[in-house]
Parts: sequence; structure tokens; C-alpha cells
Amino acid sequence: MIKLPAIRWGEPYESLEVDEVKHFMTGEPVARIHSVGSGLIKRDAKKARDARRALQAMSPAELIEKCKVAGELFESGTLTVGNGPETPDDYIARQSATTGMPIAMLAANVTKNAFVLKNIDQILDALTRGLDLNILARGYGDEGRGVTVSYQAQCDALGAVLPSNSPGVHTLWLPVIALQMGLVLNPGSSEPWTPYRVFAAMVEAGIPREAFCLYPGAGADIGGAILSACRRSMIFGGPQTVQQYAGNPGVQVHGPGYSKILLGDDCVDRWEEYIDLMADSVYRNGGRSCINCSSIYASRHTQEIAAALAEKLGPIEVLPPDDPDAGLAAFTIEGAAAAIWKALERDIDDPQTTHCTEKYGERLVERPPVAYIRPVVLHCDSPEAPAANKEYMFPAVSVVQCPQAKMLSSIGTTLVGTAITDDADFRRELIASTDIDRLNLGAIPTPKLDWLQPHEGNLIEFLYRSRALQVGGEKR
Repeated sequence: MIKLPAIRWGEPYESLEVDEVKHFMTGEPVARIHSVGSGLIKRDAKKARDARRALQAMSPAELIEKCKVAGELFESGTLTVGNGPETPDDYIARQSATTGMPIAMLAANVTKNAFVLKNIDQILDALTRGLDLNILARGYGDEGRGVTVSYQAQCDALGAVLPSNSPGVHTLWLPVIALQMGLVLNPGSSEPWTPYRVFAAMVEAGIPREAFCLYPGAGADIGGAILSACRRSMIFGGPQTVQQYAGNPGVQVHGPGYSKILLGDDCVDRWEEYIDLMADSVYRNGGRSCINCSSIYASRHTQEIAAALAEKLGPIEVLPPDDPDAGLAAFTIEGAAAAIWKALERDIDDPQTTHCTEKYGERLVERPPVAYIRPVVLHCDSPEAPAANKEYMFPAVSVVQCPQAKMLSSIGTTLVGTAITDDADFRRELIASTDIDRLNLGAIPTPKLDWLQPHEGNLIEFLYRSRALQVGGEKR
């Protein structure tokens, strides 16, 4: 059984508090993880400046090259993780064993995370809008217009309270090391594997180990200590988490996406051309991501769209996680799936809502000690239906009948909005909408991200402050 110590600025730390992470189906221990208390985290925070200095001893170009090597090692190398070697297959198997996610889905996320590291130069070029990284490293410089620009780092190390639901979210913090800032991570309770493997890969690639802290543990006090000790942090959670940290400039919150597809009046009569795109947007990654489509808005043909989606998604069965066709993840917390299904049933009972996947068999599949929910497609007669704008951690979508003129006032917060329309006026309204974070104009699945564009908040704008700086005696 693997043993994972806490990591305190690169040094392993074995505590008296040890948690066991167990196989989601057999209950057998998979790992013993040493957790820490909030007091230790606050004491360690005083050394964050040393982490940044260790990274500043290397140029951005050197760190970028080492991140690329780390990407190769992460994807295909045998690394020392905890108390033993770990191959890529070991890594994926452990993830599946503790999260309940299918192996094929996890393998795709390995590729995604490795891509970010291996293409970190292009991604940073996009995030900085082409700014020379040496200007960020120095604090000021001339970007080529004869004007001095200055960017002040807002922290020495980024804190992150990480989730367990989808390994793909790690792409959001991976660029930080190349920006010469340390990382203080609270790995997800059932998915510590990715942060530990990234740490092992980066150290093997030659990045200073003292730039990293990994503090396992599921207690709220651990996450709270990281958020209070780090001047800049990110956290992942539900609506309550979003509300709790709203307006806090030091915390970047990643919550539900409520991602949507909008069919314009000029294209909706050809809805059958887009049914595969809609199904893919709902089902990809097991429906567990904030970029999966949770609502589809159209002014007409909504009942036909919902029926066609139900025909595609409704028959999907629960398969063993090692089956290459498996696409549904288990709910590993006892009672979670049943509670979600009960909440869904309340929405289904609303007279404005029709359950379109009902005829394809039971949705809640209980296989003690875990449970699954098979894909759900609902039809809503209007945006006022309770189910019109809900998001769940499995493939679930509501097809909502709504006039085009009322769509943008009805959709609410939307992380990814795919708008299938060639209507120039409607496109202008979509571009102007402040409710849509990432806008896809045209037939683009909501989970298809262009990593050369910022996603859910620009990391550079969060970590740096633009300011005026003048230097006497220098040519401008």
C-alpha cells in the first residue's frame, strides 16, 4: 500500500494523523496519507518567500523547458510517488480505485494535463497576451512600444483547495510554477494522485522542490488555513462556496458552470444536424465537469430535441470502470446518489417538466457500497421551471423552450455558452452578455476548450497587478 507524506516546502513530513483512502468498491485501503493541522500550515506560510526566490534563481525560459520535461514525465514516466515507484498505469488505476471514475476517462485527463505542461510556453503567451515573461520576472520593462510597463506579483505562492470530482481541473494551476511562484496545495480527499504526481514530475525535471507544499486532509480547517495564509488562492466547490467567497479579491472561486447550448431561430429548424454535438456536450467526461452542457435553450422543436437526446443517452448502462466503453462514474459517498435523485424527482414532479429518459429504465442504480445515476434528459416548458438551470455531477440536461428574445435574460450565469446561430444581431447580443464567461459562436461542443485562451478567470490578472513605474535615467 502506498504511503503519501505531507510535503512542506519540498520536504516529506509524516504526521501522527494518518487517513486511509479506500477502494470505492471493495473498501480495501489503497493509500495511507499523512494529514496536517491548520497551525502547521500557517507557520509554513512564513517561508513562502523562499519558494519564490528558489524559482526566481531560474529564468522563465529555463522553467518553461523544465515544465515541458515534467509534462513528458507526468504522461509516460515511472516516478517516485510517496514511498514507491509509480507508472502511468499505476496512477490511473489508483485514481479509478478511489474516485470511481472509468479508466478510459482518466486516461484522457492524463493527456489533457500533460498537454498543458508540454505546451506551457504557448499557453502563457496566450494568457499574457504575448507579454515577454522576462518583464513579469523583472517587474517592469518595455514591451516594444517605447513605454515602460510594470506588473507587481500579488503573492509568493498560490494556494489551492482542490476537488476530487475531475482531474481535469488541475490544468488551472499548472502554469503557476513557470511564473516563478510556489504552490500550496490541499489535494482532494479521494484524488490526491494528480498533485503528487505533478510534484514528482516537476522535481524529477529539475524544478526546485522547495517551491511545493502538499497538505492532504479533508477538514475545512485545512482549506481555510490555506486560503487565509496565501495572499492569492483558488478553491473549487458548489454554490455555497461561490457565495462564501464572492467579492474576495484574494480568492478565485471555481464553482458550477451551468454551461449551455443556445439554438438561434435561424438554425433551430436544422436541430437534427447538431444532436450529436449536444449529446457529446452532455455526456463527455461522465458529465462531471463544469464545462458539460446542463441546459439547451431553443424557441421551438424542444420536445423533439429532448426526445432525440433521450434516445441517444437514455439507454447508456453502468459498466465496470475498466471497460473501455464505460462513461459513468460512481458516487462513492454513501447516500449521495440517492439524495441527488430525490432532489431531481422533486423537479420532475413540476407540471412544466417532462422526464424524457424515464422509458429507458431506472436512473438510480445502486451497487453497494456505491451508486450510479444514468443519464437524465428533461424537457422544460419555460425557463421558470425548477429544472431549467440545474447542474449535476453526472450526464443531465434540461431542454428549455424559450423565445430567442428572452434567452439572454433567462440563462443566468454561464461558464461556457455555445450559440449556434448566424444571426448577426443575436451574435452581437451574445458577445455583449456579461453572463457568459466563455463564448463559442457556432457548432462547438461546450467541453471543447482552446487552451490558448483563458478559461474561467485569467490567471495572470489574478496573480499580477498592473501599475505605473518610471525609472530615471533609462531610455524610453
